Amino acid sequence: MSSTGYAQTAGLSAVNVRLVTDEAEAVLAILAKRKTNAPVTEADWQEVFLSEGYIRLKKREASMKRAFEDADFKAFVLADQTAERAPALADTLAKWKRADVSGAARLALAYLPKEARITAKIYPVIKPLPNSFVFEVTTDPAIFLYLDPSVTREKFENTLAHELHHIGYGSSCPAAATRAEIAKLPKDTQTVIEIIGAFGEGFAMLAAAGGPDIHPHAVSNPEDRARWDRDLANFNDDLKKVEQFFVDVGGGRLTDTQIQEKAGSFFGIQGPWYTVGWKMSVVIEKTFGRARLIECFCDQRKLLPTYNSAVVIYNQKNGEHLATWSPALLEAIASRP
Repeated sequence: MSSTGYAQTAGLSAVNVRLVTDEAEAVLAILAKRKTNAPVTEADWQEVFLSEGYIRLKKREASMKRAFEDADFKAFVLADQTAERAPALADTLAKWKRADVSGAARLALAYLPKEARITAKIYPVIKPLPNSFVFEVTTDPAIFLYLDPSVTREKFENTLAHELHHIGYGSSCPAAATRAEIAKLPKDTQTVIEIIGAFGEGFAMLAAAGGPDIHPHAVSNPEDRARWDRDLANFNDDLKKVEQFFVDVGGGRLTDTQIQEKAGSFFGIQGPWYTVGWKMSVVIEKTFGRARLIECFCDQRKLLPTYNSAVVIYNQKNGEHLATWSPALLEAIASRP
């Protein structure tokens, strides 16, 4: 029941990506039976519960300490609301199965070091919660995507490229030598450098779009594109809010819980980790080139100072007034043990 697509770069086996649709297809088979009033057998339910997608979804929910019982899932599948959505779900799955998985992987690899590798299983799933996520990134990378009829094939491909970039980044950055150097820094400085990695959401937005001259929501609905444009207009203010957060973390003024809560608030729907991260990435690439940008994200210590150097040139060339990071913050990040 699973659909498998392998993507490889030209001449290189840097990508091994599978689209696994067994859970969604098993659920749709039950919905099709329900539509014709055919009996749903225990064997039909076992097709769901023994599917790779369902087993890993259940494992992920358990890791999050969330209840996920077979009986509750049965009730969800048999609910009238789910039955009403069956035609749209089946149509969406068919469209997603025609997605260019190879193209999504190529977009991701174009913004990763040469040694990057992408191995992942992609699970479009029918489930109660409308969230999407990655799971077991360091052992058996999985991307779970809520089967959403409002998401076009093009948007699905864009989301795949974004998530595949995260997985490829995790396979190659930072280098072992860089990690060893960072490990010698003061604990609070290490924390700041680690959190800077959250700007990787913006980096992945750039990769998924395909370049700095392509709108990151080119294939999104008008509402999402308008929201992004509104949020991006707050770039200078948002950069300074994140800067104050970094200063507070580096100064040891926040507890671990406060750090997690504040860092989490910058995610939002697509908050500063996305918008500020994307704009910084664009500025660096347009000024110093893509190789330099990749280098900065593979050693987060370089990201903010490189952006500061690039933005001076960028502002002059484009007549913009983008904010810079404070010298004091950059000095703190560059501190030595």
